[in-house]
Amino acid sequence: MEENKPELKKTVVIGASPNPERYAYRAINALRQKGHPVVAVGLRPGTVADVEIHTDRPAIDDVDTVTLYVGPRHLDAWKDYILSLNPKRVIFNPGTENLEWETELHMKGIETTESCTLVRLSIGNY
Repeated sequence: MEENKPELKKTVVIGASPNPERYAYRAINALRQKGHPVVAVGLRPGTVADVEIHTDRPAIDDVDTVTLYVGPRHLDAWKDYILSLNPKRVIFNPGTENLEWETELHMKGIETTESCTLVRLSIGNY
């Protein structure tokens, strides 16, 4: 009998950091441990697991999920870029919630959730 494998979801981590104390760092590691393809975008260059952090805003195709590690007051600077990725969903991790923008994303047909990427991965609900 064939085992059901979870669907791998290309994920863009916005607010990626090479600092092991940051949740974005932990999320990249957890996503890679589960086999998800990851593109990391942040302000400082570095590498997490096998993922290089982009300090530019690269064009990326077939994005399933954008997971946010950027505070709400800095989110406006990322809006156009995130929309250009055309993700299926955006995860607003704790501390990144922005109801106005979540509503705007919904109106564009993009699923949003206020949840923790690390928790979702740990319980198999990513």
